[in-house]
Order: sequence, then C-alpha cells, then structure tokens
Amino acid sequence: MRALIQRVAHARVGVDGATIGQTGPGLLILVCAMQGDTTEDTEKLAAKIHKLRIFRDDAGKMNLALKDTGGGALVVSQFTLAADTRSGNRPGFSTAAPPDVGERLYLHFAHSLRGLGVPVETGQFGAEMAVHLLNDGPVTIWLDTATP
Repeated sequence: MRALIQRVAHARVGVDGATIGQTGPGLLILVCAMQGDTTEDTEKLAAKIHKLRIFRDDAGKMNLALKDTGGGALVVSQFTLAADTRSGNRPGFSTAAPPDVGERLYLHFAHSLRGLGVPVETGQFGAEMAVHLLNDGPVTIWLDTATP
C-alpha cells in the first residue's frame, strides 16, 4: 500500500462543490492500494503513520507523532500513486489494485487509523474530488509497505 502524507494546518475534500471531509491540524493522507496488498498492509501502514514523529515539539523539532498531538487525518483515495512512468510519457496504472479491492482496502485503512484513536474523515472512492490544503512545514513523506 502506498501513501503520501502531508502535515497540514487544515485540509478538506469536496465533490461537486460540497465538502465531504475535512481535518484541522494533522495529516492529509493520500492512499493507493496496490496489487497484492492485504488488510495487514493497511494496518501496518496505519500504525506507522500513527507513530511517525513528524510534528514539532516545544523546541520546534520534529519529535511528536500524530498520536501525541491529538490531530486528525483526512484520508483520500489516490490511485495515481501507482503511476509507472518508466517508459513513454503516459503513466501506466496496471500495478494498482482493482477498484473493488482498492476501495475495500482504502476503507479498511481509514478504519484502522480510527481504531488507533485518530479522528478520520475521508474522500469518496472513485469520485472526481477537489482537495484543498494548507501545508504545515511543508512536510511531505512517501510511504510504501512494499519497501523494506
């Protein structure tokens, strides 16, 4: 499972002009299920993100995790994280999980993060979404459960 996480002051996602999910200080998490991913991968990723020390402490150092700050998360499905750009100029997405599997794993990831005590809101799987955010830092980190 792949994720691009961004530390945000706030973020929101909309469909057809209506806000369907938002968070205050915390994380915007763009996620993509890959072929072969399992619910164990989603749980591993949620636990990693929950404990990742990327928030400032009182000394201004990145020493705190989401679990320490009480921040929330906006989780948005983003199949384009599966882009293969090794050849040609048009990305391929054949390594992404099929839509039914991708949606199930995306929702399980959000559920796993909620189970760790994080307030979570989501986008709408498969929809054309408008994502608005104010980066904090900026801090942007790529995670992939397939990477050792």
